[in-house]
This record gives sequence, structure tokens and C-alpha cells, in this order.
Amino acid sequence: NLLNITRQVSIVLIVSMGMLGVVLTGEIDLSVGSSAALAGVALAYVMSKTGSIWLGIMAALGLGLVMGLLNGCLVVFGKIPSFIVTLATMGIFRGVAMAWTNGKPVSGLPAEFSIWGAGYAFGKVPAATLVSLFILGIFILLLQKTKHGTYIKAIGANSEAAVLSTIPLIKYKLTVFIISGVMSAIGGIITTSKLLSAQPIACEGLEMDVLSGVILGGASLSGGVGTAVGAFIGTLVIGVINNGLNLLNVSSYWQSIVKGIIIVVAVLLKRKEKE
Repeated sequence: NLLNITRQVSIVLIVSMGMLGVVLTGEIDLSVGSSAALAGVALAYVMSKTGSIWLGIMAALGLGLVMGLLNGCLVVFGKIPSFIVTLATMGIFRGVAMAWTNGKPVSGLPAEFSIWGAGYAFGKVPAATLVSLFILGIFILLLQKTKHGTYIKAIGANSEAAVLSTIPLIKYKLTVFIISGVMSAIGGIITTSKLLSAQPIACEGLEMDVLSGVILGGASLSGGVGTAVGAFIGTLVIGVINNGLNLLNVSSYWQSIVKGIIIVVAVLLKRKEKE
């Protein structure tokens, strides 16, 4: 069951790393679930047409980059609040996925593709778990050991001071949205691999799990505060809660209520700490 939890958490953890970067700059990305679904559809479409797994993966990653860039450009150059932008693109990306597939799953994918989502490495460890831990390691180094992580946090803490310190605000805000789009695409790839079909309704509610994990891990929605390790612990807690509620046969409706309460409580506790 513990190994099963790590597999379930892997997708949320990967997408959480992208969300963390966005949140650290004081922004938010609500389109991660829809981005993952659309990337999965693109992956399956290209794979079914070409028969190439790697071409499909490249198409999904490329589309994830474009979706992240679109969000970033609308926020930075359009000067629209990220909440509004990503709320809109959440609907747009999901709509494109539904229109592309006519609301039907894209199946008939190569059996060997299932290794990423349903396969195991070293006999017992889920391959998806190893991928997520590798990405976690990259983000720990990026956010805690490089100047880029410092710049991203500085932008969220005080954007005016960051600009006066010659930190390229536009470049970093675009970058974090692009990274979020790519991480969502990787989540979509693993989801598609696990199901061995692309579901246009896949990853619905993923943004709730991701935000819960990031906030529970200590990140502040106002920006500037948060770590990759904290996001990892937060997503692990959410994964254990989800798993426990499933084992207790708790309705999915009640699970949504529990996650919503967790977000509210975490934000309230964070605000009390500041006071």
C-alpha cells in the first residue's frame, strides 16, 4: 500500500514542482489539470499516428511548453491577474481536449509505453515514483542551491525591490509558467501511460490536490516563501489522506470537502504565523 501511495503521489508531486515555482513569484496556475489532459491527448494522437513513443512524448512536452508560455504571456504582457488567466485557460485547454477527441478516450497505445505509469524498476519500485523523485531532486537544487531560486523567491517577496535589484522579472515570470506547463505535460504523460489511453476528462481536480500539497508544505500564496521539500511533504500528506479515505470507502464528494478544508486551515495558520 505504501508503494501504491508513492505511485499515486508521483503525478501530484511532479505537477506541484511546477506550481511551486509559480506560487513563489506570487502567481497561481489553475490550468494544470487541463494542461495535463490536453498534453495526454496530444501524446496519444501523435503516438497512434506515427507509432513512435518518443515522438508522442516530445509532442506532449512541446504542447506543455506552449500552454505555459501562453499563460505567462497573458499574465506578463497582458497584465491580467494569473487567477483570471489560468481560470480561463483551464476551460479552454479542457475544451480543446474534448473537441479534439469528441469526448472519447484515445486508446490502442503500444503496450511497452505503460512502463512509465504502471511499470516497476528494480523489481518493486514504481517507475513513476523514480521519475518524480528525480524531478524533486532537480527542483531542490534549483530553488535552494542556485541564484535562480533566490531570484524567484525575491520576485514573490517584493517585486519592486527585485526590479530595483536588476532581477529580470519578465524573464523569470515567463519561465516559471513555462516550467509549470512542462511539469503538467509530464503528469499527463504518466497518467496516459498508467491508463494506456488518453482521457480528455483525465486529471480533473488535479489543481486542488496540487494546491493543497504546496500550501500544506508551507508555501505562501502571496509569494516568496516555500521549498521543494515542503511541497514534497505536503503532497505526501495529501496522498496519504486520499488513500486513507479511499480505504474507508469515503465518497469522492466528501474527499473534495476535506481537501477544501485543508487549504483553508493551512492558509489561516500561515496568516497567524505572520501576525
